Amino acid sequence: MEFIKKFINKWIDGSIDKVISEIKWIYLYAKKYWMAMIFYTAIGLVGTLVSFGTSLVSKDLIDIITGHQAGEVVKYFAMTIGLAVGGMAFSQLSGYLNMIISLKVDNEIRGEIFEKILVTDWESITEYHSGDLLTRWSSDTSNISSGVLNYIPNAIIYFFKFFGSLAIVLYYDPTFAIFALLGTPVSLIMSRTLMKRMRNNNDRSAKMNAKMSGFNQETFVNIQTIKAFDLVELYGRYLKQLQQDYLDMKIDFQKLSIKTSVLMSLVGMVVSYSCYGWGIYRVFSGAISYGTMTLFISMSGNLTGALNSLVSLVPGAISLTTSARRLMDIVEMPQEDYSKRAEADAYEKAHRAEGISVELKDVDYTYHTGTEVFRGASFEAHPHEIVALVGPSGEGKTTLLRLLLALLKPKAGKEYLYGGSRRASGDEGIELAPFSRQFFAYVPQGNTMFSGTIAENLRKVKEDASDEELKTALEMACAWEFVEKLPHGMETKLHERGGGLSEGQNQRLSIARAILRKAPILLLDEATSALDVETERRVLKNIMADTYPRTCIVTTHRPTVLTMCNRVYGIRDMKCQVLTEEEIRQRIEEF
Repeated sequence: MEFIKKFINKWIDGSIDKVISEIKWIYLYAKKYWMAMIFYTAIGLVGTLVSFGTSLVSKDLIDIITGHQAGEVVKYFAMTIGLAVGGMAFSQLSGYLNMIISLKVDNEIRGEIFEKILVTDWESITEYHSGDLLTRWSSDTSNISSGVLNYIPNAIIYFFKFFGSLAIVLYYDPTFAIFALLGTPVSLIMSRTLMKRMRNNNDRSAKMNAKMSGFNQETFVNIQTIKAFDLVELYGRYLKQLQQDYLDMKIDFQKLSIKTSVLMSLVGMVVSYSCYGWGIYRVFSGAISYGTMTLFISMSGNLTGALNSLVSLVPGAISLTTSARRLMDIVEMPQEDYSKRAEADAYEKAHRAEGISVELKDVDYTYHTGTEVFRGASFEAHPHEIVALVGPSGEGKTTLLRLLLALLKPKAGKEYLYGGSRRASGDEGIELAPFSRQFFAYVPQGNTMFSGTIAENLRKVKEDASDEELKTALEMACAWEFVEKLPHGMETKLHERGGGLSEGQNQRLSIARAILRKAPILLLDEATSALDVETERRVLKNIMADTYPRTCIVTTHRPTVLTMCNRVYGIRDMKCQVLTEEEIRQRIEEF
């Protein structure tokens, strides 16, 4: 009755439904690799049969030796050696094949999860720390791939080993089965007791690993800031505290492991010595031979080992479902829709010569946190224009660019792209969506360069770009003047986040990369903040002098370039309002 009550309570609070959904999710991956699972199972079963054969041949060999049947010794000795060598060769071959299959499946599942994370709704995914995402993608994905390949095959192999050993024991002397199965009740009770604690431990371990990973990643990424603020000692204390928390967790786990191990070892000793004692008694009474006794002892070890292995599948299943739930949290978030990419490609090609305009009408947007940014905001920009967005920090400039890139979705209003400076009659344009990002080149705030050469960084947006195209883009961004002076020019290697160059140089490289993409719309989010005024104006003049029909949108705190812009929007009262010439002049004078 108590068990039924607990089951009903778990069903009511949704625990059972969660476990069922986790198992179904794992099954979706498992069914893709049924051939590999069959192969794993076959290898394990063959290995178990070889083990049984070795035990039976050893029994006969001992009986022959103790029976002084010299004529049969050589034959059975040769068989024993043959089985041992064959088992060793089979073990090495199967291990090699298992490794190849395991890595292949792990890579495939990792790749699939990786792609799903990348197309997850941007605002949803930013709720998670990057360290936590990395832990889920690496540790939890490996756990799933290992479980998918091994869990069912191992269950079948352990059952086969258990019942095969039991059948051999029953065939030669059924009384031995009683002693061999002495540990069964204890193992079953242990599995029930451990289940809840293992699930809690797995959750705690996953959270702690994610916390450690996040701390380490943030520390190394921001090491310059830590040094600059003289925070080395503080971060050292943070790490020691995290390490202590991790140590405390591991000690708790180890205590549980020791208790379990000691209990299972004691049970194993009771089973083994009982079998020894009973075997000695049966030998002295003449009921069995010495060879049969050694066979029974071997089979009792198989029975106990197989049973313990079956019991160990319980915490293994808990670990597997825990990883599944952590990955489901990520991959079952809203996914971005790229289904209309082909239509967007065709539209871009059709209007390449005249350029692309972008327009927002009566847009409302509020973040998940409840912060309202826009209410009825409208905005437009056209080919061969530079349109600026100005306003205090936190008023919505970057948010507007994220709406244009479809990283954020408006709560109300319309967002679309259309060819030329005016939308032709009957042209519905293209809605702003993830698939429309191909129309944009984006230079965000901060350093966005990757480790690798300058050329490799630029070619990330156009893999087949020639050196001449790279040079042209660098010249337009006023970056060639310092790149050509570097020891290896465009083949100069950059460290992580553009280490080795100044912030201004990295900004110019980022702009060059965006120009190289040849996208119809260029977004510059404070992208010239680290440049001097003269260089900033030169970069913008070069962009506008280009014959390519580019629409350029910039956000800036510095009004020194506003006189170059066709239109300037100020963000006020959650709306985008076009500034008058007098308002622009006043901003310049007050700067």
